[in-house]
Amino acid sequence: MARRPAPEGVRQPGRTSRPRLTGLGGGLFCGASMFALACLDHLLFGGSATVYGVLFLPVCVLTALWVRPGDLVTAPVVVPIAFACGLPPVTDDGGGGFAGFLMALVTTLALQAGWLYGGTLAAVLVVTVRRVRLVARRRAAQGRDRARSVPPGRQPR
Repeated sequence: MARRPAPEGVRQPGRTSRPRLTGLGGGLFCGASMFALACLDHLLFGGSATVYGVLFLPVCVLTALWVRPGDLVTAPVVVPIAFACGLPPVTDDGGGGFAGFLMALVTTLALQAGWLYGGTLAAVLVVTVRRVRLVARRRAAQGRDRARSVPPGRQPR
């Protein structure tokens, strides 16, 4: 006797549900996480840009994993924005007022571009793998549906 799969809205026992963020939710999660981690970095390590960059990588991967399938394209877009949102606590004030701080912020962004590109690339890779798997699942489901709809005695092409 074959078991029927549970309806979509019903949680199966023993399986934990993964977070599903909208595009906006992914951006808010990523931006808020990076700002909070930058503040923590400032308190514990004195604003180390390397620590900030290392912490950026898992946030990128989590954002790409948790975004909904319909919003996959947003993950690689929001990650660089979140990187920039978290930079002010890590950036040294520059000692020249607002203009000095702005120059220090741009300099920090330029010097830490490797982390920015690495995190964005990680998000792109995760999103690409998820998208390929999603398309393959849809095609397999369409193939099963076509095979069921063929009347007996006729062979599918």
